[in-house]
Amino acid sequence: MIELPYSLVIEATDEPDFFGFFSPDLEGFTGIGHSVEDCLYKAKWGMKEHIALLNEKQLPVPPPNSDPKITIQNTKTSAVA
Repeated sequence: MIELPYSLVIEATDEPDFFGFFSPDLEGFTGIGHSVEDCLYKAKWGMKEHIALLNEKQLPVPPPNSDPKITIQNTKTSAVA
């Protein structure tokens, strides 16, 4: 069972112990971890803190995703023109 209120994208980098993550459902929510498991742990607690901060600042909080997904992918590189 996914214990996250929002979907999560975890991106692997060229470094084997450095991952970035963000939620496409929760604007402004990002983080880094040293493994996929570390990202999941940090995201679970980080989302709670992010929502509390939004509430504190009286900013809109999106409704929880009833079917959250976790996507693990390589970091997308941007082309330099």
